[in-house]
Parts: sequence; structure tokens; C-alpha cells
Amino acid sequence: MKRLLPFVLAMLLPLLAGAADAPSYTLTLKDHRYQPSELRIPANVRIKLELINQDPSQEEFESDDFPAEKIVMPNSRTSLFIGPFKPGRYRFYGDFHQPTAQGTLVVE
Repeated sequence: MKRLLPFVLAMLLPLLAGAADAPSYTLTLKDHRYQPSELRIPANVRIKLELINQDPSQEEFESDDFPAEKIVMPNSRTSLFIGPFKPGRYRFYGDFHQPTAQGTLVVE
């Protein structure tokens, strides 16, 4: 066990260092709508996405275009790392309020 811990830490260190350097972008959920509904991010870069839920009900950030799934509790915030993406448009939505909680990542 003592030999395994340094190995595991050595493997995680590059991931943690890269996460600290990731640019941060914010999506706010209010009235079951994402603001902004179109978020522009750079291509070929992993980003930190801050999700702020100002609604009194929970929401699940999700996409069929890229691997992401995150529950955001009412009146709270959370974050996740996504990307890197090739240039293009990637749809995301709130799984619990799909008719209104929709948006697009525009990757340039």
C-alpha cells in the first residue's frame, strides 16, 4: 500500500495541474433557461464550466453531443471540466426542463 500511494499521486498530479490552468466559463440557469444560451469557447482547449442554478428546483446539465452530465441543486453552483472540442456547435440542455433549458456551445 505504501508503494501504491506515491504512484497514484504521481499519476494524478498532471491532471490536477492541467485543471488549474483551464479557462473558466459560466452558465447561469434562471427561470429554467440557460444564460447565455450560446456560449463561445476556444477550440482544442479543456475548459472549466461553472454552472449556477438560481432556480428553486434542481437541474441536470446534459448533452448528447459531448460527454457531460451534472446535477445542479437548487440555488447552488457546481463545476465540471469539458473538452477539448473541435470547432463546431455542440448542443446542451437541462434534462429536467428540456423545453426551455437549452443552449449551444460555439467552439471557435
